[in-house]
Amino acid sequence: MNSTATHAITLLLVDDSELVRTGLKTLLTGRGAGGHFQIVGEAHSVATALSETARLQPAVVLLDIRLPDGTGFEACRQIIARHPDVRVLILTSVIDDNLVYEAMSSGAHGYLLKEINAQSLCQAIIDVAAGKFILDPAVTTRVLNLVRNGAPQSEQDKIAQLSAQERRVLALVADGKTNKEIAEQMGLSDKTVKNYLSNIFEKLQISRRSQAAVLYAESRGTKPPFRP
Repeated sequence: MNSTATHAITLLLVDDSELVRTGLKTLLTGRGAGGHFQIVGEAHSVATALSETARLQPAVVLLDIRLPDGTGFEACRQIIARHPDVRVLILTSVIDDNLVYEAMSSGAHGYLLKEINAQSLCQAIIDVAAGKFILDPAVTTRVLNLVRNGAPQSEQDKIAQLSAQERRVLALVADGKTNKEIAEQMGLSDKTVKNYLSNIFEKLQISRRSQAAVLYAESRGTKPPFRP
């Protein structure tokens, strides 16, 4: 079912958010140069991304990084290994040197941020389907730095990308505190703590409190007291 940019470009949308997938489907259906994009399927996890890619053989997989059973990078590696003709375009809301490095290492054919406008997204998909490698302008400088400086960041460096308030929340999570306890100690609402945690998980590319505790402990060279 692979296609070229002169025909309908077949797409598989992979994102854990149904809302995001619906938005992308609405945005992309019927658009494209010399024809249109054809959304042939959707997936919400690494497992479904792999099974749907095998079943549908799309030209391009539009892939988020954060998935419930792993990362988009894991999916990317396996998709490319099993289906070398399929192109993989990372579409995410977060960026740091580790993610860019991981994307390059996984063999992704492009890396875009979700705030990209519709016209640029459509053109990027067309270019990737045509065999080009695409980077969001905000990513280019980071890639050049990686080329100059090599692989990024220790665990300490990963924590350093968090804001001061996020690091405070992370330290309390590593201490085994509940959201309610964190909120009381920091004088925040439960919702604000949840938002901080969501941002922390997104930046560190983790999905569980236990992972956050381990990462924090490793950054400090200590054993995490947290019990999942």
